[in-house]
Amino acid sequence: MRLKDKITLITGSGSGIGQSSALRFAGEGATVIVNDLDAAKGAETVEAIRAAGGKAVFLQADVTNPDSVQAMVREALAQFGRIDVLFNNAGISGVGAIHEVEPDAWDKVMSVNIRGVYLPCKYVLPSMMERRSGSIINMSSCIAEIGLARRASYSATKGAVLALTKSMQVDYAPYNIRVNALLPGTILTPFVEQYLRQSYDNPEEAYEGLKKRQLSGDLGRPEDVAQAALFLASDESKFMMGSPLYIDGGVVFGKNA
Repeated sequence: MRLKDKITLITGSGSGIGQSSALRFAGEGATVIVNDLDAAKGAETVEAIRAAGGKAVFLQADVTNPDSVQAMVREALAQFGRIDVLFNNAGISGVGAIHEVEPDAWDKVMSVNIRGVYLPCKYVLPSMMERRSGSIINMSSCIAEIGLARRASYSATKGAVLALTKSMQVDYAPYNIRVNALLPGTILTPFVEQYLRQSYDNPEEAYEGLKKRQLSGDLGRPEDVAQAALFLASDESKFMMGSPLYIDGGVVFGKNA
């Protein structure tokens, strides 16, 4: 029960890594505030947690909208009095080299992936500062450390999130607030499965190509990232501050012969 009695807020937890993390956190004793833009998906996560004997509530909010995020945080604090862990998981992908990406598409990725980290932090941090306690986990990506073809907007946001994490840690260390980043490799989420089906004539061949990027020889699973998020949320990582945690199957620091 590594998160016993902890109040945790996970953005974008209606599916994929967020949902897996919500289930994992609840299984370790946390009360999970499930957030998603999609109310039906959020409700599914809450139902799955409760069915397993865990505690969860759903609070809908658009992480790019200040009023929406502020209302969510206000409601969370009204119900529980505090937020011990904030996991900024919500995000979207973006495909294309710079000359291929239209301004509206660029702005959308920037808004969700960067603004969607900034706003929850902005409104949760004052209560953490007052209590002088908290753990914030920001979702970056191993793409922040490597070059990958036709991922200009996505890589720009994930690099920004990693830099933001380090800067935040300097600001909030005096308040005993830890801020760390997760850097996953390619994870086999429903989004990736849909991307493979829609973007390639031969999804299976494309999948095999993706597997070759990892020294592990396969893609990660949402549960792999959830386990790493659990570590950063718990007191087991109390000496980790401003750190990137890689869950990438060897993409960044390894190369197949």
